[in-house]
Amino acid sequence: MKLAAWTRAAALALICLAGCGKTSSHRAATLPSTNAQRAASAPAFGLTEDNADLLWSPDGPVPPYDGFQKARQELTALHPRYVRLLVDWAALQPDPGRPPALEAQVSGCARNVAPCGAYAGIRDELAAIASQQRAAGNGAGDFQVVIDVFGTPAWAARAPSGCDRSVATPFSRTPSQAAIASYRALIRSLLVLAAHEGVALEWWSPWNEPDDPAFISPQRASCSASSPPLSPALYAGLARAMAGELRADGGEHHLLLGELNAFPTPSADRTSVSQFVAALPADVICLSEVWSIHAYATGESAPPPPDPVKALEHALDARGACGHSARIWVTEAGAGARHRGSPRPAGAGAEQAGCIALAEQLLGWYRDPRVGAVFQYTFRDDPAYPVGLISPDLSHPYATYRLWLAWARLLAVGAPPPPPAVGCA
Repeated sequence: MKLAAWTRAAALALICLAGCGKTSSHRAATLPSTNAQRAASAPAFGLTEDNADLLWSPDGPVPPYDGFQKARQELTALHPRYVRLLVDWAALQPDPGRPPALEAQVSGCARNVAPCGAYAGIRDELAAIASQQRAAGNGAGDFQVVIDVFGTPAWAARAPSGCDRSVATPFSRTPSQAAIASYRALIRSLLVLAAHEGVALEWWSPWNEPDDPAFISPQRASCSASSPPLSPALYAGLARAMAGELRADGGEHHLLLGELNAFPTPSADRTSVSQFVAALPADVICLSEVWSIHAYATGESAPPPPDPVKALEHALDARGACGHSARIWVTEAGAGARHRGSPRPAGAGAEQAGCIALAEQLLGWYRDPRVGAVFQYTFRDDPAYPVGLISPDLSHPYATYRLWLAWARLLAVGAPPPPPAVGCA
């Protein structure tokens, strides 16, 4: 579609969305079938954000820390279908004699950046999400929870072995076989808490970035890229344990396999996407029809890396029937810092370049029928990995926020997504 034609169509759609009153639902219902089909097949929007201060519905009773209210409104306007909550087991259960501290106090700061508002950990995160679901009536299925576990407590970790990095800690080593029962108990405790807060936990990821030594170490028995990877088998044990616990609970639960870091090639201490999938046991490949990967945009002028989504699709297709039909979720996407620990590039030009790079990625995934969801990481910028949508002090929404807001509004009425230059304007 040419830019002028898109602009006219998008303008009409946005005018109707903003001011058609009682006729807007009728007009949305009578859109041409091609638009309706396009909207239905477009990737859903997901968001990684675990600050309860931001997740409360702005339409309900305002929690005490009202410095977050404007940001709550901005987050809610995106209407995320999914909210991904990161569950750091090591932080929640440092003592094996105590249950996971799912109500432990959290400062609510962005590292040390205000505004801050203390809240009761995962309990308040789930309560806040429940408030969003109630406010929406949840007819659209917004704010569905995706649980992603990572981090092994020191008491639960395997002993050092293989090509373990010199900086590795128990956090990066997977649970020992004896600790798998405690891993399953963590899952049960999350289910019990969610039931108490009135939130369904349908989506579960066994472990974050299992191909990355920061989350599973060692990746190999010996420090050579040609050494067979150990991480797929270690991950398989966690996936089977989670699947078994969810089956025992009953109800509707789905595994989200992968959560892979988008390594295109292997090295001595990391496993490529294709190598990881190829080494997984066949029964684990068949535990889910949905897989996830992390893929970030860069505004740099260097040629972009190969599309990690295509790499995952090709790797799954090579595994036969179970992999061939799998859908793909990009559970971490965004633009900003190039690497963890790096600062966000300064200036409006860098902000715009990153936004356009993300918009181009999104258009590619929009055209891919296997991509079912794309998750922004995160809403509030994390100073340690600044790829979020709004500054840590919540004062400045970045261009990428405007991009996601344009996507949300247009796809809601069956209009095509914006060209990069328009979405980032």
